[in-house]
Amino acid sequence: MKKIFSSTLEYILQQAAKPAAVYLLFIWSFVEAWFIIPIPPDVILAPMVLAKPSKAFFYANITTISSILGGCLGFIIGMFAIDYAMGIINTLGLQGYYDQALEWFSVWGSAVILIAGFTIIPFKVFTIMAGAMKMNFFLFLIAATLSRGARFYLVSYAAKIGGEKGMDAIVKYIDKIGYFIILIFIVILIMSY
Repeated sequence: MKKIFSSTLEYILQQAAKPAAVYLLFIWSFVEAWFIIPIPPDVILAPMVLAKPSKAFFYANITTISSILGGCLGFIIGMFAIDYAMGIINTLGLQGYYDQALEWFSVWGSAVILIAGFTIIPFKVFTIMAGAMKMNFFLFLIAATLSRGARFYLVSYAAKIGGEKGMDAIVKYIDKIGYFIILIFIVILIMSY
């Protein structure tokens, strides 16, 4: 059986080592915070740190700053274009995430943004909702900075200290893990029908 995942990982690591990768990281992190991209910036950040561990915190800075800027755009979209945003959220099947975020906002208020940076619910749902609910922008900015910064610094730090040992383990088991995840996904899809 062809090693699809290890080949993909090798390609990502080669691209991550290139100087232009930092631009991709910036753009991806910015867009992911307000637009429908299902892959978080961590997927680009971690391989970049593995490729150049000495730049771990530089990459964390880039990811954090661009994600916060994108979050600000998401906030503006929520404030001024919530009807349009809801159409996209519904079309893409994110209504459940939106409802969950709405519930969290009603329970925890603006503190939910602190939690949002670490959840599996896409960050864009929270940034748009924060604007739609007319959250205090200054509090939003502080919470987004703390949560996203903490997340991306943790990812960078973990990739940096994992380094070669962690990379060896990833390369050794990535194909098995990848196929196992696909199998679980297929089982979940079958069970949901």
